[in-house]
Amino acid sequence: MPNTTEKVAQDMANNFSEEVSKLSSMNLDTMADKFIEWATVSGVKLLIGLIIISIGLKLIKKIIKHFIIILEKRDVDVTLRRFLQSLISGGLKGILFIFILGYWGFDLAGMAAIFASAGVAIGLALQGSLSNFAGGFIILLLRPFKVGDYIEAGIYGGTVEQIGLFYTQLVTIDNKLILIPNGTLSNGSLINYSAKSERRVDLTFSVGYENDLSHVKNVLTNIINRHGLIIKEPVPFIGVSAHGPSSVDFVVRVWCKSEDYWAIHFDLLEQVKLKFDEEKITIPYPQMDLHLKKSDLKLE
Repeated sequence: MPNTTEKVAQDMANNFSEEVSKLSSMNLDTMADKFIEWATVSGVKLLIGLIIISIGLKLIKKIIKHFIIILEKRDVDVTLRRFLQSLISGGLKGILFIFILGYWGFDLAGMAAIFASAGVAIGLALQGSLSNFAGGFIILLLRPFKVGDYIEAGIYGGTVEQIGLFYTQLVTIDNKLILIPNGTLSNGSLINYSAKSERRVDLTFSVGYENDLSHVKNVLTNIINRHGLIIKEPVPFIGVSAHGPSSVDFVVRVWCKSEDYWAIHFDLLEQVKLKFDEEKITIPYPQMDLHLKKSDLKLE
């Protein structure tokens, strides 16, 4: 009886071992087949994807080259050309990258959610920088000023040296470099003194009441007519602008090329003073007249 029991147990163990061996052998074969199938399909997809990337990059390069030629023919600003080149190139490469990921079987919906969350976080962290970037794009697109223009924005003024994507560089008259955020320039008011080819110089000259006004006007007219940088049209204007407490004020308005503005401004101030001295035309200055009267009071 014990021998019979042992024999049955031995047979069951042998059968179980054979079944396990068959099952293990079958799983390994199946796994090997699936791996070979996956490697074949994935390898082909990988190879095709790499070929698409290579062709796509070459095509993008040709598109950008053709686009730059069009911008150059239309005389688009160099900074704007470079910006648009980077923007379009990056956009096309991004589209190609997304297409390849989808072709390779990646979950684009999940990746889009991740990128969206990251974009929101980055946007909040770089809010000021993104505002300056958007301002730079607006400036390059609308071109309220260009390199070489003299502009004034708030308390700052100078010649535009460079227009970047985030900052605009100004050089002041005394050769100081000022960096102004593009967000400030695009959202605020500014004066572009170089936008027009001609500017008007306004000056005021004060003379004493004892002077002959006709003589003063003739002297100013002669100075203006002889100045080589003052243009004839529009016609210069000279007239009395105010009767001050101690002077008669003459306003002089003349037109010139924008680049000659400061030269004429300082030159007229000097020439008028020299000519007034020569013609004995007095220039008043603050003074006080003191009148003394005898008092009827007797000093004790």
